[in-house]
Amino acid sequence: MGYKAKIQRVDRGATKSFYINFPAAVAEACVIEKGEEMEWIIEDKNTFVLQRVKLIPTRQNKLAQKKNIDQKTPKK
Repeated sequence: MGYKAKIQRVDRGATKSFYINFPAAVAEACVIEKGEEMEWIIEDKNTFVLQRVKLIPTRQNKLAQKKNIDQKTPKK
């Protein structure tokens, strides 16, 4: 599923900035917090990937860790 976003350009004297907003539904689903650091990974001129600087565990990672712990725990 994709969400469209528009790029905004802001000129302030000698400096200019570009801003992009993404929907609150995306931020809430990803548990993004105010001030959280992100970084852009530019794969090519058409593909930009936004990634957290501090990675958080995903549901799949949690399930895999639980499975590994269950396999290591001796059964009584």
